[in-house]
Amino acid sequence: MDEINQVEILIVEDNPSDAEMALRAFKKNNLTNKILVVEDGEEALDYLFKKGQYATKNKDSRPKIILLDLKLPKINGLEVLKEIKSHPETKIIPVIVLTSSKEESDIIESYQLGVNSYIVKPVDFEKFVEAVRDLGFYWLLLNQLP
Repeated sequence: MDEINQVEILIVEDNPSDAEMALRAFKKNNLTNKILVVEDGEEALDYLFKKGQYATKNKDSRPKIILLDLKLPKINGLEVLKEIKSHPETKIIPVIVLTSSKEESDIIESYQLGVNSYIVKPVDFEKFVEAVRDLGFYWLLLNQLP
C-alpha cells in the first residue's frame, strides 16, 4: 500500500506553522508517522471522497481521526464538517476542530454538525504541543473506533 492509503491522521490546516507544530507534536510523542496535511477544505473533501488527485486511493482506507481548522480557503471548515458527517462512509470518523476561533456561534454550529471535540488552539507553543499530544493519545490509543 502506498502512503496515501495508510493515513491515520488527516490534518486540515492552511497555516504552515500550525501544521508543522502538530506534526512535530505527534512525532515527538511517537503517536504516528502516517499523517497527511492538506491546506484547504476542497483538498480535504477530495481526499475523503476519492476525487481529483486522490481518485485512485484505496476505497476502504480512511483516517482514524481528522484535525480540522475552521478558517480555511476554498471551502471553510464548517462546510467540510457538514459534508463529512452527512455521508455514511465518513460520518463515523472522529473530527476534532482545532481552531483559533472562540466564537460561540462556531462552537455551537460545530457541535450541531456532529463534531466530536472542539479545541481552541493554544497560542503558546508548548501548550499547543501538549494539546496535540493529548488529542493523539486519546483518539489514537484510548478511543475505540468501529
